[in-house]
Amino acid sequence: MMCALAGLHDPILRWFRDHPSPPVAIVSDMFLGWTDELARQLSIRRYAFFPSGAFAISYVFSLWLELPQRKNPDDENETVSFPEIPNSPVYPWWQVSPVYRSYIKGDPNSEFIRDAFLGNMKSHGLLFNSFDRVEKVYLDYLVKKLGHDRVWSIGPVLSPPTIGPTERGGSSSVLPSEIVSWLDTCQDDTVVYVCFGSQAVLTNRQMMELTLGLEKSGVKFILSVKGATKGHDEENHGSIPLGFEDRVAGRGLVIKGWAPQVTILQHRAICAFLTHCGWNSTLESIMAGVPMLTWPMGADQFLNATLLVDQLDIAVRVCEGDESALDSDDLVKFLEETRGEKWAEKKARAKALSKAAFDAMSEGGSSFNNLEGFVRSL
Repeated sequence: MMCALAGLHDPILRWFRDHPSPPVAIVSDMFLGWTDELARQLSIRRYAFFPSGAFAISYVFSLWLELPQRKNPDDENETVSFPEIPNSPVYPWWQVSPVYRSYIKGDPNSEFIRDAFLGNMKSHGLLFNSFDRVEKVYLDYLVKKLGHDRVWSIGPVLSPPTIGPTERGGSSSVLPSEIVSWLDTCQDDTVVYVCFGSQAVLTNRQMMELTLGLEKSGVKFILSVKGATKGHDEENHGSIPLGFEDRVAGRGLVIKGWAPQVTILQHRAICAFLTHCGWNSTLESIMAGVPMLTWPMGADQFLNATLLVDQLDIAVRVCEGDESALDSDDLVKFLEETRGEKWAEKKARAKALSKAAFDAMSEGGSSFNNLEGFVRSL
């Protein structure tokens, strides 16, 4: 897709040159790194916007700059270290970005993708959907690495209240009003929300263990289920075990399709979020002050889990990988932890981060001021 989008270069260039009053800057996201060269051709500034966090982008930048390789090409567990990045993260090869792992030196598409990611770092400025309290050490690292201070955290960037989280997304088996009504019947901090984002589809084996664990745990829960989509074998993906919904009726709510996640997370009844650690989900949970059970499956999710578990201490790692299945008995143990004293401490830290996020976005806060700084740069 990144290579295909580059086909827009010449039409955009012509549009700029033919326009009587063309824009004076380009703001484009991380997958459009080629727009940095376009901006240079037009003698204007390009700013890169990153919907991912600064920690993840520090790691991506290091990957494409240093081009680390395995010593044993057959060892998927061989580790790759990043000693220059704060906290010196280390990951097994199988958790490294799949886009990077598919890189072939000299291949035109691979080299284009590398140049595009490096082009992001050459941009006049960088904007992040993040905030200082969560990622200041990585934002400062990028400032030092790039040699300028045009690095702005302007998040969390979420839909304004006037739009409302219930009006987003697609079709759902349960109306948002019905979900809220069900949550209203639950006591505070008693419901676990389970959702793996808009892309991941669980295998039937993963679904079997997950639902069995929820059933055996006795906890109240909301389970958001995404059915098989294009590229998934319908016989082996996205199926809810027969009779599960009947057996947990009253204690569990199953949503097939789109879940109004922000509404759910912000409800007083939610005590934990079992998540794939996508950055949007991560920020939405932080905003709601809800600690997490992490099951990263790909992309930047392993890094986000590291941030949540090892650095912010508002989460517990329960599983890793899109092919792994969390044993039902292990899930029961993790769910039991959400009722304990240590979980209450994580909840308190999550609440403090929530306040910090709202403070950052408020007038005079770090994200508010950074957005003004970006405008001044423009």
